[in-house]
Amino acid sequence: MEGYKYLKTYILATVIHDLTVEFVKRWINRRSRTVDQMEQAARSGKQNIAEGYSVQSLESYIKLCGVAEGSIRELAIDYEDFLRQRGLAIWPAQDTRIRIFRGFRAVWETPNIPNAPKLPKDPEEAANMLLTFCQMESYLLSRQIEALKDKFVKEGGFRENLFRKRLNFKTGR
Repeated sequence: MEGYKYLKTYILATVIHDLTVEFVKRWINRRSRTVDQMEQAARSGKQNIAEGYSVQSLESYIKLCGVAEGSIRELAIDYEDFLRQRGLAIWPAQDTRIRIFRGFRAVWETPNIPNAPKLPKDPEEAANMLLTFCQMESYLLSRQIEALKDKFVKEGGFRENLFRKRLNFKTGR
């Protein structure tokens, strides 16, 4: 498996993407622009994590994780809009059902198949579950970004390290 596939953020983003595709098929009119917007935001979250992991530049990796986080936050707003526009409740953080959702940990069951829960049949429950997963993903991505920033401060960036190697080569060190 490629290295990015071991990242918890990537696995959870894959679950969010897969469930979002199913969600919009069930509850969003196919002619609505919202379908493309939600699917693209979910896909962007996942793809930018993978792309960021594979670039040589730590600075670019940090930026792409930021794009992923922005996409997931955008998707969370779409789920909030879905609930509000249909007169459905956004469950409070203390709700037992939200705590159960927060207990979910995304892992690979087999290569490229995550342990995604079944999408609930009730649209309010499904939207709240995905909203919770988006919030979890945003939190994990913010932690990943902070860790990458710390690494950048301690180790420097790609250009800086390449320049240091070039100077060492020129001076014979």
